[in-house]
Amino acid sequence: MSEEPQPDLLKGWKQIAEFLGQPISVAQRWATTGMPVTRQGRFVVATPEELNNWLGRESGEPVHVVTNEADLSEELKRGLSHVRKEQRSSLAASQKSGRKRS
Repeated sequence: MSEEPQPDLLKGWKQIAEFLGQPISVAQRWATTGMPVTRQGRFVVATPEELNNWLGRESGEPVHVVTNEADLSEELKRGLSHVRKEQRSSLAASQKSGRKRS
């Protein structure tokens, strides 16, 4: 069973919404708030890379929509690494503010 490669270009609201795992109405609403989509004739298009980058900027942390081709182990490691860095910086900030109060 061969897996389909991730498309270079998502064409139409249906493909964009399916990629995001959201209803079409949500994808259309997100487009009005800055999600990177482009009109090509009568179609709306976007690239998976642009959408992943935009999701990361909007959420404030690295985001990647997982596809069938994704290495889930690597995605998990990447996510855990980010969480650990956030915890360390949060702990350092709370220790620093605790010293200032003394």
